[in-house]
Amino acid sequence: MALSAAMGKVARGLGTLVYVASPNETTFRHVHEVPDYTNGAVPFFIAFILLELVVTRLKGGNIRFNDLFTSVLHGMVYDVLGVVVVTFYLCGYEWLYERRLLDLDWSSPITWWVAAFGVDLGYYWFHRATHEINLVWASHQVHHSSEEYNLSTALRQSMFQRYFSIGFYQPLALLGVPLPALLVHLQFNLIFQFWIHTEVIDNCGPLEWVLNTPSHHRVHHGANKWCLDKNYAGVLIIWDRLFGTFQAERRDEKIAYGLVDQPQSFNVLWLQIFYFGAVFRKARSMTTWGDSLRALFYGPGWFPGTPRLGDPDTFPDVKAPRVKYNPQLPLWQEAYVLVHFAILILVQQAWIPKVASFSWVSALVFTAFIFVSAGIVGAMYDGWWWAPLVEAARCIAYVAYARSNPVTGCQAMDAAILFYFAASAFIWTSHSLAVVKASVKAAKLE
Repeated sequence: MALSAAMGKVARGLGTLVYVASPNETTFRHVHEVPDYTNGAVPFFIAFILLELVVTRLKGGNIRFNDLFTSVLHGMVYDVLGVVVVTFYLCGYEWLYERRLLDLDWSSPITWWVAAFGVDLGYYWFHRATHEINLVWASHQVHHSSEEYNLSTALRQSMFQRYFSIGFYQPLALLGVPLPALLVHLQFNLIFQFWIHTEVIDNCGPLEWVLNTPSHHRVHHGANKWCLDKNYAGVLIIWDRLFGTFQAERRDEKIAYGLVDQPQSFNVLWLQIFYFGAVFRKARSMTTWGDSLRALFYGPGWFPGTPRLGDPDTFPDVKAPRVKYNPQLPLWQEAYVLVHFAILILVQQAWIPKVASFSWVSALVFTAFIFVSAGIVGAMYDGWWWAPLVEAARCIAYVAYARSNPVTGCQAMDAAILFYFAASAFIWTSHSLAVVKASVKAAKLE
């Protein structure tokens, strides 16, 4: 019985990856009943990322660990902020639902399907807006910042993007879609997009006409001129076909992944926010208030005298292959990052279900710990001089907390992690003192 139940749970988990779910089993009357499908999919994400890594190596390819770590850490900060700052982007939904034009039965499969199609159409227009409005692109660009295209890229999500989606899903309330159904399908729509971030799957045959597939989404992630502003679909590619934004993958030109103006960094927190500065600098550089507003709300490629989305003839035509940002760490430091990366995933998965019971102070501390942990890995790869100091402080802070508070719920596991953090704190404190002494000595010589 236990084995059968476990197999059933795995089957349902795999089903959510491709939007295969029973309407009866995934329909809920109250918001608090809606499961956290996204967090439940994390073990499947990790398993398939590892499987893709093996398959890619067997096929003679390579997945860079520095890029992979960065992508997964983006997913962690996205997940944590989403739990702490709960559904702010759905404000007003219940108010509109009380004034709905249609009265759909919350338990009907028809409501489930209306929600599925409605969320996907809303996602198409929101996703399109993230590319066509410069200020919103500032939040979304991080998802395109990887120069690789693999399953880990799917996890490279923006902390801020969802908060720009206010207004894109609220109309579903007027159509009678209850909030629990919306929350279910927002998760399913996001989870579906995991498997389409891969080069392992070439073509899906007849499904290419209806569904968003790896082939279609590879185009969307390309920096080549013919790839720009194409294939915004979440689940159904039919929206792109209907609204004139579809582009089939070309066989005569290899796709160069990443941004047109590719940032040279693996620092998670910096990648999340740096483009906001570029947007506001552009707005300040304009000579009129009108142009300043256009710099914010027109396309990223807009400049005075060009159409709303810019003049495509002036866009750089990026070609593959291009030199990738690929800093390396000493072998011992790579091993250190790998172990702490695994521990961080474990700690996050242990804490996420408990966040609802945290005080605001505890939630803030948890969020800060995850954010600093995510940022410090990229800072090490980028060679930022202060990285050892911050890492020493992070490890000391964890030791101070974990000495008197259980973390994973397993005493032996908690003891092992605590010991590892204590040893890490000693190593990085010693390293930091050496850096400080060297800096003081260099200053005196000057």
